[in-house]
This record gives sequence, structure tokens and C-alpha cells, in this order.
Amino acid sequence: MLAGVFEGEGKLSIKEVPEPKITEPDDVLLKVEFAGICGTDVHILEVPPGHPATPGAILGHEYVGIVVDKGHNVKTVDIGDRVVVDPNLTCGICRYCRRGLPNMCENFTTLGIYLNGGFAPYNVAPSKALYKISRDVPLERSALAEPLSCVVNAMRKLNLQVGDNVVLIGAGPMGLLFLLMIKAQGAGRIIVIEPAPFRAKIAKELGADIVLNPKEVNTKEAIVDITELGADIVIDAVGNQFATTLDLARRGGTVLLFGMNENALPQIKQITIPRYELKIFGSYISWFSFPQTVAILESGNVPVEKLVTHKLPLGKLQEGIDIMKRGEGIKILINPQET
Repeated sequence: MLAGVFEGEGKLSIKEVPEPKITEPDDVLLKVEFAGICGTDVHILEVPPGHPATPGAILGHEYVGIVVDKGHNVKTVDIGDRVVVDPNLTCGICRYCRRGLPNMCENFTTLGIYLNGGFAPYNVAPSKALYKISRDVPLERSALAEPLSCVVNAMRKLNLQVGDNVVLIGAGPMGLLFLLMIKAQGAGRIIVIEPAPFRAKIAKELGADIVLNPKEVNTKEAIVDITELGADIVIDAVGNQFATTLDLARRGGTVLLFGMNENALPQIKQITIPRYELKIFGSYISWFSFPQTVAILESGNVPVEKLVTHKLPLGKLQEGIDIMKRGEGIKILINPQET
């Protein structure tokens, strides 16, 4: 079968690889229907890499598929089930797993980054990573389960109250998922800060009340004018805006740091945090949030499929990566059954 293989040094190849087979009693063989391109995939292919990955691994950690075979110990899914995949595999026995913090696992690995993932017609995954989802859910929606699960985890920390004014920095794929979730939970004004016209336009279409271009306006002054006190909640979905979040939150407000950038070394005025009793949270991947995520997707109340701008065959995976690099797409889905 053909697969999208990371070769190291920024190189991605579409090459022939052996079709995977079940080797463990808890393994499940999936026919992959869609796999999304994530910003992490783009970072893996940078030179030098912005994110580590295993050379020789099939990339693609956001995917949905059909169970076509399973090991004899598997009880949670059946052949023919459609499933979404939690690609982060934890050990269950380290100090953090035993404290109920599997997303902090000291030994975790990831399908589609360190192990073979979804940019291939077939994939083998352990049954513990799979969650059944109704076939009535559009495939384009199901394919966004993994990124949405990360947002669901983050939303738990916010304690969002109906009517809260929210500032969202960044209207990339993750920022727009936050926008949809915040809107569904009854936020007041939703103010998005985004300099890219393409992303700003989509943010407005998806329900942002106001979109500010930080190159054109003083965002702090604009947000105070709009909210009087500043934002109840500020979310950095970019990964390098910590100092800005402190400027935009009201006294007693909440800041969520979600985006990640290893090179971000912010200069902040630390006294702002205790003096104004700001609540600062970080959030990383998902934390027991896939069941809730599946429920959200099955309800249809959060139309995440509206983020899908491109659907491409596997043979155009590099083209999809390039579209992401140019900022001309939001969520790009790859169909591994087509080449």
C-alpha cells in the first residue's frame, strides 16, 4: 500500500509500504477514511524540525476509520464499527498516569508521529485508543475528533459563564475550534485577534462578533472600548502571546495558554498576575475527553466540519502540507483510499 512516510530532514515521501497486520491480542486493524493535516505535521517537516518524529514512521495523527479486523482480546469495538482515534498512547503505570494525569505520562508515544498513523489506507492501533462514533455523523466532522478533544480538555479549565466576554488570539484551526465551542457555551462578545485576512474572514463567518487586525488597531484600547473592563477570558491559541494576554484580561480574569512554541520567551510584567488576581492556565492535548468529544460530534451542535477547506487524495499530501504552510487552508483532510 502507499503511505505518507516521514524520511527525516524535512522530507515526506509517498511510498509503497507493507500493509499492517495484527500482531497483538488488543490490536485493531482500521481502514482509514480520512486523516487531517495538523500544524504539528507541518512543524515535523520543517528544517530544523519544529517537532520531533520518528524517521520511517507514517504520519497522520488525526484520523477516523472502520474496524476491519481485531485481536482476540478486543471487546470494545466490533468489525464494521466506525471509530475515532486518540493517538496519544500512555503507559498507565508511571507516576503521572497513577495520579490520573495520563496527558502528562512520562512514557507516552503518539500514533502518526512516533508510531505509524493515518496517512495510509490501513493502520493498526490498540483498542484502548479507539472510540466508536455513529455512522450518521458526517465523516468530515468525525475526522476532527482529535483536535476537538484537545479543546474540550482546555474548555474544562475556563469555567466559562454565560455572557462572558472572550478574546481569542489566533484564528487557525485550533483557534476556530475554540470559537465554535465558546459560542455553543453561551459566551457574550467573542473578539478574535487575527492579522491574516483569509483566517479573519472565516472567523467572522463562524460567529466571531468582532475581528481585530493587530497590525491596524491598538487591540488593548479596542477591547477596553468594547468590554469596558477588559476580557473575562483571554485564550492564546498561537503560542507566543502570553504578554498580550495579560494586557487584555480584566482584573480577576482568566488566561488560557493553549498554543505552543518552543522558541517563545516572553517578557512579562509578573506583578500584573498577583496584583490583578489573574488566573493562568495551561492545557495540553486531551485528558479523558474523547467520550465527551464524541457526544459533541454526534449531537451536531458544534459544526466543526465548517473548518474543512480542502479534501485531497493521499497522493496530494505534500500539496496539502504546502497549502497549510502558505496559510491558504484551515483544515485539510486526506483520503488515503484515493491516490
